Amino acid sequence: MKITSFIVTAAIASSALASSLVQQATQAGMKPIPSSKAAVLKLIDDKNNPITEAKVELGKKLYFDPRLSKSSLISCNTCHNLAMGGADGVSAAIGHKWTANPHHLNSPTVYNAVLNATQFWDGRSPHLEDQAQGPIQAGPEMAAPKELVEERINSIPAYVAEFQKAYGEDVKVDFKKIADTIGVYERTLITPSPFDDFMNGDSTALNQAQQDGLKTFIDKGCATCHNDIGLGGTMQPFEIADKYKFAHIGDFKGDENGMVKTPTLRNIEETAPYFHNGKIWSLKDAIKEMGSTQLGISINDTEAASIETFLKALTGRKPQVIYPILPPSTDKTPQPDAL
Repeated sequence: MKITSFIVTAAIASSALASSLVQQATQAGMKPIPSSKAAVLKLIDDKNNPITEAKVELGKKLYFDPRLSKSSLISCNTCHNLAMGGADGVSAAIGHKWTANPHHLNSPTVYNAVLNATQFWDGRSPHLEDQAQGPIQAGPEMAAPKELVEERINSIPAYVAEFQKAYGEDVKVDFKKIADTIGVYERTLITPSPFDDFMNGDSTALNQAQQDGLKTFIDKGCATCHNDIGLGGTMQPFEIADKYKFAHIGDFKGDENGMVKTPTLRNIEETAPYFHNGKIWSLKDAIKEMGSTQLGISINDTEAASIETFLKALTGRKPQVIYPILPPSTDKTPQPDAL
C-alpha cells in the first residue's frame, strides 16, 4: 500500500512539474502545433487558395518534377529534400550548372515553412506561394523563365487535366498557378513532435532530460527569438551581442534593416549545417555560437548538451510521402537545356 501511495504521489508531483514547465514555455511565447486536425487545417489553410486533395496531389507532382528547371535535372526536392529534413545537407545551395549560391546561402527546410511569418533569409516573400516562384526562375537555382515553365506544363495533357480537376475547366495554367499549387502542397508539410504533445497536455511526452533541456532553453533566453508555433520564422536582428565567427563567408547582410529570418528549430537535428551560410555543422557548437552572438552569454558544454537534448525532441512526425509517378513529356515539350 505504501509503495502504491508513493508511486501515485510521485506521479502527481511529476505532472505538476510538467504543468509548471508548460506554463513557463507558454509565457516565453512558445506554442505547440494543435492536436486536432481541424485546428491544424485552420492554421495552414489559405482562404484565397483552399487546400484540397486534388491540389495537394498535383502540387506534390510539381514539387518533385525536375522539368520545372531549365536543365530538367533540378526539382524543388533537390534543395528541399523531404527525405533529409526538408533541406539538402550542404553549406550553400547548388543549382543550375552546379552553381553554388552566390551569397553562400544555406537552403532552409521546407518542413513547417508554412508556420514562418515570412519566407527567404531576408524575409522578402510573405508566403509559400510567392516564395515558390523565386527559386524556379533564379539563375543559380532552377534557372527557368516563366514562359518555359508554362510551355512545359501545358505541353503535357495529363498535367492540364489535373489542373482542370483541381481548379475547374476554365483554369489558366500560368506560372503563378503552378507556383500556387506547389505552395498548397508545401502547406501540408508540418511535423508535430513530442514537444507539441507535451505542450498539448501529455506530461510523459518529454523525458526528464528533455524537460530539463527545455527549461535551460527558456532560462538562457533562446525563446526570445525562437518562439510561437514555428519556434522561429520571424525577422530578428542578428549579431546583437557579438560578431558571428563565420560572418566573412558570403556577403549576406539581411534585409534593408539588417534583419534576418530566424530559422525554425523544428527538426533541427536533421538540417545541419547551420546558420544562413551553413558554416557550423555541430548542433552543440551552433547553440554555443548563438549564446555569444545573440545573447551575449557563454553557454558551457553541459548547458549546450542539455539544450541539444531538448532540441532533438522537436524532431517531428513526417507526413507519409509516396514518390509520385510523373506524367510523360510529349513532342511539344521543350527539351532540357543543361548547358
